[in-house]
Amino acid sequence: MNFVSIRRPSAALALLAAALLPACSVLPKAEPVDLYLLPATAAPAAGAPALELALRVSRPEAARHLAGQRIVVLPDGDRVSVYKGASWSAPAPVLLRNRLLDAFRADGRIAALSSDDRALHADLELVSDLRAFHSEYRDGTPEAVILLDVRLVAPDTQRILASRRFEVHQPASGTGVAEVVRAFGTAGDALSAQLVAWTLEQATLQGR
Repeated sequence: MNFVSIRRPSAALALLAAALLPACSVLPKAEPVDLYLLPATAAPAAGAPALELALRVSRPEAARHLAGQRIVVLPDGDRVSVYKGASWSAPAPVLLRNRLLDAFRADGRIAALSSDDRALHADLELVSDLRAFHSEYRDGTPEAVILLDVRLVAPDTQRILASRRFEVHQPASGTGVAEVVRAFGTAGDALSAQLVAWTLEQATLQGR
């Protein structure tokens, strides 16, 4: 498995590259990259009575190494790398937000759903911090790790009504990128199911 370490180029190297660029008549071809969707593995939930509330699901905040489209891997300890020639179809926070929205739609108990892409009215809002969205190795086997700190907020007052950390570890069936991507899909579905159940419970406790 090929990994590419994330390194910051030195200022001198950046200046040298800028100076040489106008003199280059033929640029090297870009590295071919396979784009991966975040696969869905869970079956849609059965229909249930809807709560009369509007919920906004916002894109999670994330550190720079998790905010992009590259598939992040920690091959040994704290060294951050990415899978060579592979990328998500959208930034990881967007993928996870959309997976959460899909889970709420499949559950069917929230009457109105929206995202932070549009400033629509919402009775409740889910805001979060994405702490982990990477694969890491345990005993030679990669596993997908998703760690999300979530807060349920009243948008009109910005008061935090409830908060919880969700963490899922899903071993991959192999070391290939496709197997790792499938593990992310399973982990995303498991986390989404937990978050949907928690949100509905908290909304009921708040009398929404």
